[in-house]
Amino acid sequence: MSSTVAIIISVIISFGFTAALGFIIIPWLRKLKFGQTILDIGPSWHKSKQGTPNMGGIMFIIGIIVSLAVTALTYHFTGGNLESDYSSIITGREKILLVAGAVLALGFGVVGFTDDFIKIKLKRNEGLSAKQKTLGQLIMTVGYVCTLWISHNTSWYIPFVGIVSFEKNVFTAIVFWLLSIFIIYGCVNSVNLTDGIDGLCSSVTATVAITFIIIGSMQKFAGLQIFAGALLGGVLGFLCWNWNPAKTFMGDTGSLFLGGIVAALGFLIKCPLLLLPIGIVYVCETMSDIIQIGYFKITHGKRVFKMAPIHHHFEMCGWKEKKICIIFSAVNVIGCAIGVLLMYFGCIAR
Repeated sequence: MSSTVAIIISVIISFGFTAALGFIIIPWLRKLKFGQTILDIGPSWHKSKQGTPNMGGIMFIIGIIVSLAVTALTYHFTGGNLESDYSSIITGREKILLVAGAVLALGFGVVGFTDDFIKIKLKRNEGLSAKQKTLGQLIMTVGYVCTLWISHNTSWYIPFVGIVSFEKNVFTAIVFWLLSIFIIYGCVNSVNLTDGIDGLCSSVTATVAITFIIIGSMQKFAGLQIFAGALLGGVLGFLCWNWNPAKTFMGDTGSLFLGGIVAALGFLIKCPLLLLPIGIVYVCETMSDIIQIGYFKITHGKRVFKMAPIHHHFEMCGWKEKKICIIFSAVNVIGCAIGVLLMYFGCIAR
């Protein structure tokens, strides 16, 4: 079995399992009364979504894990060799990154699950406190960066600069640690912010997954492509249930898990800075929130946007949720294209 077939299988299995699980998990979530509580701070018309099953992200978490396991086993027992399919060899360091990336995503998923469970089942609307949530995320982040450092995965490709190693001295080591923690923590929470209306986070993340499959082809890194393929299948399978009107929401369980995968993919291509253009919608969502809060405090009550994050601003302007998903995904495609071009015309980071 070729690596191309393995990538296709990873997409199909992840999509099939995730979509099929909707018939089981959504009724189960309803039975457990894991319904979403709509807060008053959101658009008033979101009140109609009250009680929609939350924590549906469990569906694509299972689908992605099953896909990766089945694809790897099938590829192995059919005589496939990821190292011989491409001219460049998958090193032990890259294998460590693949495993560490999956663990990172699952760790963030656990933090999100805990937050959702407290909010929904224990009836504490705020879930984990800000300090508790930040601590959980930082533990996972620092653990991942520690793995990068110990395995010597500390060289990045920086557009217009080239390959940069951060193991030269104490100063570059500090820069590596601080920048890595900032990128991972920021990426995960940006993805989390994007999950605010039906189908938005899933559709935008689908464009991100496709981009990493393309970059994986450029880098001749089949493991990366299979990982991104499983992500693509999972979010597309979830869209079958999350497209407006949504039958379920992914919750922090799903959005933090997706954020962990996206961040890990950025480090897998050895160019996490490309997460800026590739995840341009994530960035805009976060910046709109920061600008809104900052301006509100400085001006003592004035606002830049009608509501933040920015997808709510467009809702308040009269845009339908489906239109926002389509337009935002199209904008992200442009950012993804820029990311691919930067990788293509620069020095490949492998």
